[in-house]
Amino acid sequence: MHLPFKTSPLFQRKKDIHSLPESEQIRLAKLDHRYFGVLYEKYFDPIYRFIFKRLGGDEAVAGDLAQQTFLKAMANLGKYEDRGLAFSSWLYRIAQNEVNLFFRGEKKTRFVELGERQLAGVIEEAELSANMSQEDQEKLVACINALEPEQTDLIELRFFQALSFKEIADIYNITEANAKMRIYRLLEKINKHWNQIV
Repeated sequence: MHLPFKTSPLFQRKKDIHSLPESEQIRLAKLDHRYFGVLYEKYFDPIYRFIFKRLGGDEAVAGDLAQQTFLKAMANLGKYEDRGLAFSSWLYRIAQNEVNLFFRGEKKTRFVELGERQLAGVIEEAELSANMSQEDQEKLVACINALEPEQTDLIELRFFQALSFKEIADIYNITEANAKMRIYRLLEKINKHWNQIV
C-alpha cells in the first residue's frame, strides 16, 4: 500500500506565497530572506520609476539606487512594523533617502520632471491660468524646480506618482491632515511666485 505523497509546509508556502496577504508575506520574509523576492517583484517597478524620474532619466544610476533601496529594505526588514502604514510607503521612504544621499554625494541639482498631464494637475490645484502657452509651462516647471528639495519631492509624489495624501503622509510619517496642509501651502507658494514672474 502506497501512502499519498505529502509536500512539506515549507514547500507549500514557497509555492503559494504569491497568494498570501502582504502582511503574511512580510512575516515570512522576516523569517527567511528568500521570501523577500515576492515583495521585490511586486514593488521594484514603481520604486525604480520613482527614482528614475527624480534623477531626470538616468537609467544606470536609477537601477543602482533601486537595488540599494531593496538591499537596505531587506537588511532592515526586522525593524519594519505594521502600524497601519503601507509597506510601499516604507520602501518609498528608503528610496527617497537613497536619492537624497546620491544628490548630496554628487552635489547635483535636483529637479522634478512633469509631463503635460501632471503639469495640468499643478495648474489646477495651484489655481493658475488653464490657458498656458508652452513658454509659460516651461516657466512654471522652472518655478517648481526652484523649490527646496523636500518641496520638489512633494510635487513629485503628489502629481507625478499620483499618491494620495494618506500615502504621502505614510512616507513622511506625518498625519494625513499635515500632508494636505504642506501640499496646499506649497501650491500657494507656487501661485504667489508665479504671479510675481508673469
